Amino acid sequence: MLSWVVTFLVIALIAGVLGFGGIAGASVEIAKTIFFIAVILFLISAVVGLVRGRTRV
Repeated sequence: MLSWVVTFLVIALIAGVLGFGGIAGASVEIAKTIFFIAVILFLISAVVGLVRGRTRV
């Protein structure tokens, strides 16, 4: 999921350098949205992991 963030960030940087402001802005917003979704999913999985505890094998 974070690879998508990096991809959209690179697209935004290239579009910004080439002068395509609209595409750059949209790519940055998509990258930020995906990043925050990834952070939220990580936090949820961390909390669930703590609640369930470790099982002995």
